[in-house]
Amino acid sequence: MAKRVTGPEIEKLIQLLAKVPGLGPRSARRAALHLVKKKDQLLGPLADAMGEAHRKVRICSCCGNVDTSDPCTVCTDVRRDHTMIIVVEDVSDLWALERAGAMNAAYHVLGGTLSPLDGVGPDDLNIRGLVDRVAKGGVRELIIAVNATVEGQTTAHYITDQLSGLDVKITRLAHGVPVGGELDYLDEGTLTAALRARTAI
Repeated sequence: MAKRVTGPEIEKLIQLLAKVPGLGPRSARRAALHLVKKKDQLLGPLADAMGEAHRKVRICSCCGNVDTSDPCTVCTDVRRDHTMIIVVEDVSDLWALERAGAMNAAYHVLGGTLSPLDGVGPDDLNIRGLVDRVAKGGVRELIIAVNATVEGQTTAHYITDQLSGLDVKITRLAHGVPVGGELDYLDEGTLTAALRARTAI
């Protein structure tokens, strides 16, 4: 059994950091050591920022985004085209699309995908809220931007079924060859999707 070389406070810090995605036990130990060594410059300000975030962060009741206000900054931005809603699985997907800056639309965060094997059904996701938003009117296009997985496609089909009868155009992200991708390195599924989604030059 390994001997403990730090006090319980530092061990707790390491254990909590290890729960952050992308940090394993060794990375968490290195991060904790760096924070402790830079106590005044990093650890104190980080603790303050985390405490403030814990007090102020809210989930937007309209779209499901994470922000310090409800409705969130995206939903209250009058410069956005609120007639278009991009449907994403998670807040990280919303942030990724915003970094790309490709569209100036509104969003709707589902909170995951349908996965019967994992016990995730329609009631576990923010699908009802999406249907209610579209049913109110004013939405002309819904862009389903979920991952190209079996669960993602199942979720996309379910949403499409739930919105049948409503006057809204439903589109999805194109699948296929990534920018800078070489055909020789792509799998058969990606190549097939690219051929089916071909466009005129």
